[in-house]
Amino acid sequence: MKIAPVIVVDSREQAPLRFENLPAEPGTLDTGDYSIRGLTHLIAVERKSLNDLLACVGRDRDRFKRELQRLRAYRYRLLVLEADAAALEAGVWQSHVKPSHVLGSLAAWTAQYGLPVWLAGSHEAAGRFVEKFLYQSARAVAAEAQAVGITEDVA
Repeated sequence: MKIAPVIVVDSREQAPLRFENLPAEPGTLDTGDYSIRGLTHLIAVERKSLNDLLACVGRDRDRFKRELQRLRAYRYRLLVLEADAAALEAGVWQSHVKPSHVLGSLAAWTAQYGLPVWLAGSHEAAGRFVEKFLYQSARAVAAEAQAVGITEDVA
């Protein structure tokens, strides 16, 4: 079974990630910022810069919790952050949100929504990891399809 995934980048994405190995195309996603063409009902990646994350913990919390609820429906889901643990713990930012609130929210979202969180550290590193995650998710879908006897190309 051949697998040739194409990344779908939500057209509303403000700062799109760059990918080195997989082609990408714009599209409209119901949930998340990134997915794979043909698998947008199974795979969703939500990307957050540090400022985006602080807004989601603070003033946009209710809106973001609705997004998390939608993400729960996806078999392969990920929240990728353009920050590392040291930055989150240091709390050097222009916001009233405390580091303990950020870390507590991430822990709660992981537990309550079964949402994996990847602390990429930077925009560039987020792109590298998201590309690998999307490829491996598409590969897992293809392997499952092959196991049940579906022979056409997946992704």
